[in-house]
Amino acid sequence: MTKLKVVNPGMYSTIQDLGRKSYQQYGMPVAGSMDDYAHRVANLLVGNAAEATVIEQTALGGVYQFTEKAVISITGGDMMPKRNGEESLKMWRTLVMHPGDTLSFGAAQNGFRCYLAVAGGFDVPTVLKSKATYVRGGLGGFEGRILKKGDEIAIGASTFVPMDLAGRFVRVSKIPTYEEQVTLHVILGPQEDCFTRKGIADFFGNVYTVSGESDRMGYRLEGEKVAHVSSADIISDGIIRGAVQIPGHGNPIIMLSDCQTTGGYTKIAHVITSDLWKVAQLKAGNCIRFKAVDIETAHELLKEEANIYREIEAEFDQYRIEGYQALAEQMS
Repeated sequence: MTKLKVVNPGMYSTIQDLGRKSYQQYGMPVAGSMDDYAHRVANLLVGNAAEATVIEQTALGGVYQFTEKAVISITGGDMMPKRNGEESLKMWRTLVMHPGDTLSFGAAQNGFRCYLAVAGGFDVPTVLKSKATYVRGGLGGFEGRILKKGDEIAIGASTFVPMDLAGRFVRVSKIPTYEEQVTLHVILGPQEDCFTRKGIADFFGNVYTVSGESDRMGYRLEGEKVAHVSSADIISDGIIRGAVQIPGHGNPIIMLSDCQTTGGYTKIAHVITSDLWKVAQLKAGNCIRFKAVDIETAHELLKEEANIYREIEAEFDQYRIEGYQALAEQMS
């Protein structure tokens, strides 16, 4: 069986799919990749289903060794991937790794999270209908934890046809630019009546900075305090990824992949689904502005994102890297 050996795990690397979405009613967080766009595109490149497992690396990537030939792709933040410590590898395209090859990553030069996909996906147990790692709960992924030196991760069987995958790449227009200041579209509510008019105006009128106290559970922001009418506390209700809580201290918290399923703080808004990848790629010190949109606009933007995935797949047949026939022979 083909395996990926972890020589160095990097700072915080986990195996993720698109999340455990059927168990929030029982208090189980969704988990899954923070950047759905980079995750999905990485899998498209290597012929996997969009939800197939990938390795998500945060801030500082790891070093991995392949026991057999494998077809891979790397997307997301640029962690300067190299083959055997010397050859710099291009991202957002298919690559061939040979038996004994090492794949190494450094610190993120732009963005914050980098994704490694392999044709066939990573073969780890399914737990509650998902393979996503939820570290706080110790389940999913590889033994329910971040990767460690010495781990050996099985790679699933792939039915890809070499000539189909060889030379695939994502055109520049479809590759995100990871900015240090982003605008996030949000839908106001559901507790907007708990905030003063000035508080809501401040929320939309000011720039917030990502705090160092941010992780997969949520991003804490620092900046202009958002004023409540009275209390920040409510009877606990449901929370989903993208919810923007405002506790009593007045600073927003954007809830993310590992967020709890209920909470008792007021929520001023929700970041729309198609903007969440922007949050995932922000580092401490980066900046955020919020912009209000209606639900119809959010739906249209989500449809546009779905169209981009279809366009990327269609372009694989229209555009290939020069000399891709030779790459197909390497894959065989």
